Amino acid sequence: VHSKINSSPLSSIFPFVSFDLTSDKGILYGINRHNSSLVLFDRFSLENYNSVTFAKSGSGKSYAVKLEILRTLMLGAEAIVIDPESEYKVMAEAVGGTFVSLSLNSAQKINPFDLPRLREESGETGEQIIRASVTSVHGLIALMAGSPTVRNEQGQVTGAATGLSSEEDNLLDKALYETYALRDITTDPATHNNPPPTLGDLMTVLQNMSGTESLRNRLLKYSEGSFSGLFNSPTNIDMGNKVTVFSIRDMEDELRPIAMYLVLNYIWSRVKSELKQRLLVIDEGWLMMRFEDSAKFLNAIVKRARKYYLGVTVISQDVEDFLGSNYGRSVVNNSSTQLLLGQSTAAVDKVAETFKLTDGEKFFLTEAEVGQGLFFAGNNRAAIQIVSSYTEDQIITTDPKQLLELYGVTGAPEKTTGNG
Repeated sequence: VHSKINSSPLSSIFPFVSFDLTSDKGILYGINRHNSSLVLFDRFSLENYNSVTFAKSGSGKSYAVKLEILRTLMLGAEAIVIDPESEYKVMAEAVGGTFVSLSLNSAQKINPFDLPRLREESGETGEQIIRASVTSVHGLIALMAGSPTVRNEQGQVTGAATGLSSEEDNLLDKALYETYALRDITTDPATHNNPPPTLGDLMTVLQNMSGTESLRNRLLKYSEGSFSGLFNSPTNIDMGNKVTVFSIRDMEDELRPIAMYLVLNYIWSRVKSELKQRLLVIDEGWLMMRFEDSAKFLNAIVKRARKYYLGVTVISQDVEDFLGSNYGRSVVNNSSTQLLLGQSTAAVDKVAETFKLTDGEKFFLTEAEVGQGLFFAGNNRAAIQIVSSYTEDQIITTDPKQLLELYGVTGAPEKTTGNG
C-alpha cells in the first residue's frame, strides 16, 4: 500500500540532518552521535572563518571553545580571548600565554587612540587608517557619553542613557581629527609613528569648540574622574605570546560593554598590523549586542575578519538579546561554523527559527546533556558529543568541584561560573 506524505511530517521520521564531518586536516571537535565517527574539521577551509556558539549556562559552551583553542594552537595559530569571568586564566597560564586583567585599579592600560601599523601589502592608505581609527574611537566615545545604564535615586536601573545628539556627533567627528593633528598625526603614514593622543587630548580640543559643554561633562569622569585610570593612559600591554586573554571580570558591571569595545578596538588594531592565522574569542557576546555602537563594531569586524586571516568566535548564553539585534543576526549569517549546545525551552524556538531546526533537533537540544549539541559546518550539520583528553580537561575545566579537587581552596581561580 502506498500513500503520499508531505515533506514536513516526513522530516520528523528522520530528525537529524547528519553528515560525516571528517576531513584529512583540521582539529577534532567531538564524536558524531549519529554514526560514532570523528568530527574533524578545519574552519579555515570555509568561505569565512567565523563561528558562533549558543547554549544555556552550564551546558559546556566555554569548555568546547577552550578545547578548540588548545587544538588550534597545535596547528600554529594564535588565540586572543575577551573573557568576562576569568574562565580562561588557567588555560592561558598552562600554555605560557598572557593574562591581562583590566579594571579601574589595574596597572595594565589600553589607549583607544592607538593606530595600527601600516602593512604595505594591505593596500591601505594613511587616510584610510586615520578614518577607520576615528570611526572606532567615535563609537567608543558614544558609548561613554551615553553611559550604559541610568539609575534612579534608589540605585535601580531605569533604562539606557541618551547617546550623542546629531550636533554632538558631527562635532565629535571633527574633534577626533583635530586630536590626532594635535600630536602631528596626519594622513601621511610616516607620522603614524608619533606617540598617539589620549582622551585628555580630546578633552582639550573639545574645550576649544562651542556646543560641546554637555559632551565634555559626560566624558569628564573618564578623563579626570574615577574612570580615568583605565581610559586616559598610554597602552602598556604586550600581545607577543601565542595566547592573550583579556579579563574584564573585575570591571564595574555598567562599564563592561565599554571595556569590551575598548579591548576589541585594541585587538583589531593589532590584527590589522600583522597578518597571522588567529582566533578571536568573544565570550558573552550578547553584552555587545545591547548597544548599537558596540554591536555595529563587532559586526564590522566579523565581516572583515577573513581578509586578515582571523576567525572570530562569538559565545552567548542570552540568545534573545543576541538574535534580537539586526547586527546579531548578521554575525550569525557571516559565521560559517556554528555550535548549538543545550538550550532552555524559553530560547529554543528562537534558535530553531534562526537555524531552521527540525522538531527532532529542537527536542534534542532541550534534553541534551553537558557537551552535547549540534555542529554546523557550512551546509553540513551533525549531532555531536564534545570529548577531551584527561590533560585537556585539567586545563580547561570550570567545574567548581573539580577546581577545588585540583587546586584546593587557595589555588582555585577566584570566581567560576560552572561548566559553561
